[in-house]
Amino acid sequence: MGFGYSLTQTPTGRLLRRSAQPEDRPAIFAAQFALSHACWLLTYPLAGWAGARFGLGRTFLILAGLAVIGIVAATRLWPADLVDDIAHTHPELAPDHPHLHAHGANPHRHPVIIDELHRMWPAQARST
Repeated sequence: MGFGYSLTQTPTGRLLRRSAQPEDRPAIFAAQFALSHACWLLTYPLAGWAGARFGLGRTFLILAGLAVIGIVAATRLWPADLVDDIAHTHPELAPDHPHLHAHGANPHRHPVIIDELHRMWPAQARST
């Protein structure tokens, strides 16, 4: 069980770290903590109720079904062809903006993290 838990938590931590600026990481880890515990808040009582009502075998199948639904949703919602280094522009920034000095003039490429300058994932993120 511990091995399975670490198989899921290690990539989660890496993904969260990669998805936020250092100053935003406490908030994103707190949000992930709250979301995971909200899921537990629903599944723990479900496991207890189903275990008492249907037995452990059927309860396992119910919870495994929920896990499969989560995996299918993740694979459909998270595009497999996302790239890290994304070409994009910032037409709203002045030519002397520090971001453009750091990464080059429009268009430029760098790994995108959702922040004040990148409020939405650029459309060019998917490879063709």
